[in-house]
Amino acid sequence: MTNFVAIDHPRFRRVQRDIFINRVVADCMTHECRLRKHDDRVKLDACCQYGVDVDISERDNILLHKDQIRGLLRKEVADKPWFKDEVNEDPDFPTGKFVRTTTYNDGCIFLAHDLRGCAIHRASIEGSWDFHGIKPHVCRLFPLSYDKESIVLSDDYPDYSCAQEPTAPTVYRVGREALGAIFGDELVTVLDRAEAELARVSTQLRVI
Repeated sequence: MTNFVAIDHPRFRRVQRDIFINRVVADCMTHECRLRKHDDRVKLDACCQYGVDVDISERDNILLHKDQIRGLLRKEVADKPWFKDEVNEDPDFPTGKFVRTTTYNDGCIFLAHDLRGCAIHRASIEGSWDFHGIKPHVCRLFPLSYDKESIVLSDDYPDYSCAQEPTAPTVYRVGREALGAIFGDELVTVLDRAEAELARVSTQLRVI
C-alpha cells in the first residue's frame, strides 16, 4: 500500500497517509520533551533546538515587533543577531526566499527567555497582536511539513517523545487549523475528505 493519498487541490497533489494515523501531543507546552535518539533524555522544546527556516516576509514582520520580542529575551541574547546573514532560495517558500534563525545554548534564539516556548508567540499573546504571518509557518505546522506538491510528516518527527503518544490526537487533527490558516480552507476541506475516506476503508478492512 502506498504511503501517499492523491488529493485534488490547486497546489498540493498528494498527502502522506501517516498524518492521519500517527499521533502527536496537542499541548506541547505541558509535555516533558525527550530525545528518543539520545537515551530518551529530557530536552524541553526539543523540536526548536536547531533553529528554523523563516520566509523573508516573516523575518521582516518579526523585526516590526523587535522591541517587544527583545524585551522578553534574556539580556545576554537580546542584542545578538536573530537571523543568519545568508539568504537562501526555495520556491516552496511564499516569497521564494528564506533565512535561518540563529541558535543559543543548543536552541533557537527565540527560546532564550524565562518561560518555555517561542518568544515570538509569547510576545503576540502579551501584546495582543496576531502572530499569523509573523511566527514562522514552519514552526506553526510542525510536525507537518510540505514540498511543492505534498503534505508530509517532518523528517525529525520520530526523534521526539511527543510522537506516537497513544492517547494523543492524530498529527492531522493537531495541525488542521494551521494548515487552513497558512494554505487556505480549501486544503482543509480536501484533507478532511481524505481523512474520512481512509477511516472508511480502514473500517471495511477490520470488518473483513
